[in-house]
Amino acid sequence: MVRCLPLYGIYHSDHGDSMVTVVNGLVGGLIATIVMTIFMMALGDDSPPPTAALWAKFVGDEGPEAYMPQGMILHMLYGTGAGGAFAVITTVAGLGVGSLTGTLLWAVVYAVGLTLVGMVFWMKIVLAMEPKPSMAAMFGFFHLVYGVVLGASVTYLPF
Repeated sequence: MVRCLPLYGIYHSDHGDSMVTVVNGLVGGLIATIVMTIFMMALGDDSPPPTAALWAKFVGDEGPEAYMPQGMILHMLYGTGAGGAFAVITTVAGLGVGSLTGTLLWAVVYAVGLTLVGMVFWMKIVLAMEPKPSMAAMFGFFHLVYGVVLGASVTYLPF
């Protein structure tokens, strides 16, 4: 059965399941990324984020430190887009979202997936970085914050 992906509101089907909308996912992703960034700035080691290293490698001609603003904007775009992708994935897969518990569960699972993709694909393969265990732990923690805030946001946003 093909599911219709609503743009606004939380859609409740005749079968009792709920779907996260694209707007909720995008706005929730933005909110989650802002909160995650606050945690990164408060608890991080002041080193440039991996997105600044990505910018430096593919666009710039200086080190990542020179591209902190671009890296942060890129990170905001990634986080917002990831929230939209969460809405599409949970809807297409028919996951039970809509209640806080169900949405938090799937958002945290999703955040763990984002952490693994970020660390293995982006950091190790694309950027050829070998993060220290403490950096990897903080990277994971920040993404768990993202997942919790994303789950809560998409549950309670009024769109």
